[in-house]
Amino acid sequence: MTRLMKQIASLAIALLVLGAALPMPSTALAQDRFEPTRFSVEVSGEGDDIIFIPGLMTSREVWRETAEDLEGYRVHLVQVRGFGEEAGPNAEGEVLAPVIAELARYIAENDLQAPAIVGHSAGGLMAMTLAAQHPELPGRIMIVDALPWVAHIFVPPGAEPEMVAVLAQAQGMRAMMARGWNGELGPGAPDSTLRTQILDEENLPRLRELTGRTDQRVAAQLMYDVMASDMRQEIAAITVPVTVIVPLNPDFMSREHISAFYGAQYSALDGVFLVDIGPAGHFVMLDAPAPFTVAVQQFLERD
Repeated sequence: MTRLMKQIASLAIALLVLGAALPMPSTALAQDRFEPTRFSVEVSGEGDDIIFIPGLMTSREVWRETAEDLEGYRVHLVQVRGFGEEAGPNAEGEVLAPVIAELARYIAENDLQAPAIVGHSAGGLMAMTLAAQHPELPGRIMIVDALPWVAHIFVPPGAEPEMVAVLAQAQGMRAMMARGWNGELGPGAPDSTLRTQILDEENLPRLRELTGRTDQRVAAQLMYDVMASDMRQEIAAITVPVTVIVPLNPDFMSREHISAFYGAQYSALDGVFLVDIGPAGHFVMLDAPAPFTVAVQQFLERD
């Protein structure tokens, strides 16, 4: 081998060694990062992490105004696939448990340190279930108008639901909702149903937008999963601070009665902090946006 060839070979070996010692490009690292399949996430901002989870049939846009009012946080806007986007793996089989499992993995594998989690309705059930099953992951949770067992809203006040009857009812609702699937994302519910979720009629067009791209198969299955999930005792395993937002509808129930109802639902959870906001319907962030944003900010700052 000539002297020139030896020099070229030595240089090539040196470059190989140097390349092995250098850090991988960010694009390569990104390929190794966990990418959820059951939901998508939009991330913005810098600071402590806060995760927002929307409810049944609802896109991430339900949180947009609230998130824009927050400063000093890295915001993760979750969107369950099938609501606002194509269903992906949520098109078949159970939805609730797989989404929660992926949320836990998203937090762990992206090294989010004690993120705050805010969940509305079915998203609130996801937040409390994740906190009960993985108490080491969240830093605090806010549950926006969600119950440990939603079956209580289908029985008379003071009555105790029976799981057999609840499952039968849930199966019927699942079948009825699934029949609405025509192969395309479309309205999640008729206006008559949407009107029961708000108090201010002016918010109806906005609610149509938020629920207007729904896969009825996913909605039907998630509704079944939610009705079949009784977390009343399991929430005792939650070790982080919990705030529950209770919307007040004076035409439906008095403040005293609604507070007693929610208090009973969360009786197994020590230290739960109930915050009532009203007048407001189920979509409290639409009916009372300013008080709701204040409640979120106080939740994030509370010791």
